[in-house]
Amino acid sequence: VATQYLWDRLGAEHGYSDRNSTDSSGCGDGNATADPLRQEVEALVSHWNLYISLGGFFVSLFSVTLFGTWSDCVGRRPALILPAAGMALQTAIYLLVMYLELHVAFFLLGRILSGLTGDYNLILASCFSYVADTSERRTRTFRVAVLEACLGTAGMVASIGGGQWRKAQGYINPFWLAFAASLAATLYAAFFLRESVKQKKAAKLFTLSHYKAVFRLYVAPQHPSSRWKLALYSLAFFLVVTVHFGAKDIYVLYELGFPLCWASDLIGYGSAASYLAYLSSLAGLRLLQLCLEDTWVAEIGLISNIAGLVVMSLATTTPLMFTGYGILFLSMAATPVIRSKLSKLVGETEQGALFASVACVEGLCSLVSTGVFNSLYPATLHFMRGFPFLFGAIILLIPAAILGWIQIWDSKHDYNHFQEASLSPTKD
Repeated sequence: VATQYLWDRLGAEHGYSDRNSTDSSGCGDGNATADPLRQEVEALVSHWNLYISLGGFFVSLFSVTLFGTWSDCVGRRPALILPAAGMALQTAIYLLVMYLELHVAFFLLGRILSGLTGDYNLILASCFSYVADTSERRTRTFRVAVLEACLGTAGMVASIGGGQWRKAQGYINPFWLAFAASLAATLYAAFFLRESVKQKKAAKLFTLSHYKAVFRLYVAPQHPSSRWKLALYSLAFFLVVTVHFGAKDIYVLYELGFPLCWASDLIGYGSAASYLAYLSSLAGLRLLQLCLEDTWVAEIGLISNIAGLVVMSLATTTPLMFTGYGILFLSMAATPVIRSKLSKLVGETEQGALFASVACVEGLCSLVSTGVFNSLYPATLHFMRGFPFLFGAIILLIPAAILGWIQIWDSKHDYNHFQEASLSPTKD
């Protein structure tokens, strides 16, 4: 909804309105692709998305690491209360922009203030740390996938409701719901959520020791063999999430433009279809775990993601675009597997530090994806509107290779140990 608001607001300021097009869908005819004013508005929306993401990243990069590691000592609840309250404040500023018709730069201010309290990434880091605190190693992958499915369910409901609601009543009422939801999350974390850290201890907040704890995870882990695995899994996670965020950033712009020319209700259904992949991936992961190792489940998920993006890059009709969304039905199976494998490489008292570092990687993903995909999209409009999707599909081949190589290496390593144990002489 925020992207659509930027589209309408910036379009109105530059004299472009979909209502003035010759086609009821809002795109006009095939010449719409050559409309310089429309391309200017598309580029402006992409660039403002970039600015907002940059502001949120640079601020939250330090706050997430600080609060996440701090939560290993004082508990997870404070690290959930702060970002939820910050997101409520961000939504309140968005509402002021809409009520008072302030400059869209205030969206950036709201994101920066939210970033000071950890933003969305700290909520994710704290929630995944909470799951790691309360789950056994053998069930952790599925528990993490359940948490990600909760995100997908909420996103699906919000997308369908947001598209229809925005079409019926405009932008303000949907954002009032977002404000109320953020405030409710803050109150729930403060008064109802049970603490998951069993042995809490007092700890200073503003100290460099929290940053050093994250640094030690990768430089001096408890098990030396974990160092390169942490680095490679983090790289794989970075690439997968970067493509996921990048594609998601341009879905709306791609669907608004010619030849799809979707209205807000179809955009809502499309967003809901993308979030439905969380639920279908959860079900697929649970079934595939019965006969496959977690890594091979992740590989199947990456194949689903690659195939879906390729279809979307070629989509010129609504049925073909929804076919692409359908092929993505296992695309979210890779991230819970990687999160779980990272969690198993560190100790119980390092989960907050680990997921804080993962949150920083995720924040970097948001920055890089917005910078690359939102810059790539307007630059490639003249020869292939769907090129960023094709680019993302190619990038996903790298994490697929990383996960497969680590799994094969582990299998050979375990087999060699078994052979050595079985061939060693025994005394009667």
